[in-house]
Amino acid sequence: MIRPIPFANALTVTAAGLAAFLIALRVLTPQFFVLFFNAQFFGADVASLLPAEPKLLSLVTDLLALLAGAWLFGFVWAVLYNRLVK
Repeated sequence: MIRPIPFANALTVTAAGLAAFLIALRVLTPQFFVLFFNAQFFGADVASLLPAEPKLLSLVTDLLALLAGAWLFGFVWAVLYNRLVK
């Protein structure tokens, strides 16, 4: 049995860590960021779809949406898992 709230929190913390790593990578080493980001999509040039200069408000808004979605996904996943495992 998975406890939904701790599972959702753990998934959110993991997503926040990855997002913070990618944001820091983009700011500090843009060339390596493009290589690393594209490698997640098997080399497809997905990084070219990102804006050239990220705006702080857009970054914060996207990060909050990502974290809210991760938490909601984790919670729903755990609840469904608990119901289906019975």
